[in-house]
Amino acid sequence: MDTDHFIKTLAADVPQRGRPVGQVLAAALLVALPVSAAMLLSTLGLRPDIATAIGNPFFDLKFVVTLALVLSAITVALHLSRPEATARRWNLLLLAPLAILGLAIGGEAMLPHRTSMMTRLVGHNAMQCLTAIPVVSLPLLIAALIGLRRGAPSNPTLAGALAGMIAAGLAATLYAAHCVDDSPLFVATWYTLATVIVAAIGAAAGRRVLRY
Repeated sequence: MDTDHFIKTLAADVPQRGRPVGQVLAAALLVALPVSAAMLLSTLGLRPDIATAIGNPFFDLKFVVTLALVLSAITVALHLSRPEATARRWNLLLLAPLAILGLAIGGEAMLPHRTSMMTRLVGHNAMQCLTAIPVVSLPLLIAALIGLRRGAPSNPTLAGALAGMIAAGLAATLYAAHCVDDSPLFVATWYTLATVIVAAIGAAAGRRVLRY
C-alpha cells in the first residue's frame, strides 16, 4: 500500500473545513475501515467455524473488549483534542476494557478446563496476532491522525497514542473474527501487546503530525 497516496485519498474524501473534530474523525475512520477489512479478508479471512463460534460467550467477549477500547479511546482523544484539556481522570476510561477482561479471566478460571492455563494463554496464533493487528491497523491509524489533526491537542504525543489505541481497537475487532483463540487470557496478553505496539507507533507519529 502506498502510504502517501492513501493519506492524500483520505484527506480528499474527508472534507474538514468548518467541521468539528468528532465528525472529521468519524468520517476518516469510515473511509479507512473498509480498507482494513479488505486487508484482513484478502489475507487471513474469517475463522472457518464462525457460525458456531458466535454462540460462544468468550468469542463474543472479544468484540465487547475491543469495542470498549475503541469507545474509551475516542472519548479521551476527543476530550484532549482541545488545547486547554488535561488528561486528569479521563485516562481512567481506558481501564474499561481491562476491567472487562479481568472479570472474564476470573469467570473463566471458575470453569472446568481440558487445557492448562498456559495453553490458553499462549493459544495457537500468538505471533500472528502480534503481526496482523498492527498491520491491519495502519489505514485506521492514518485516518485517526487525520481526524485528530482537526483539533489542537496540547499533548500531541498522547493524542497520537490514543489514535493508535483507536486504530488497534478497530483492527482487533476485525481480527477477532479470524482469531480462533477465545480465552480471555489470550486476549489480555496478545491483543494488549499488539495495542501497545500500535499506540507506540501512534505516539511517535503524533509527536510530529499533531503539533499546532
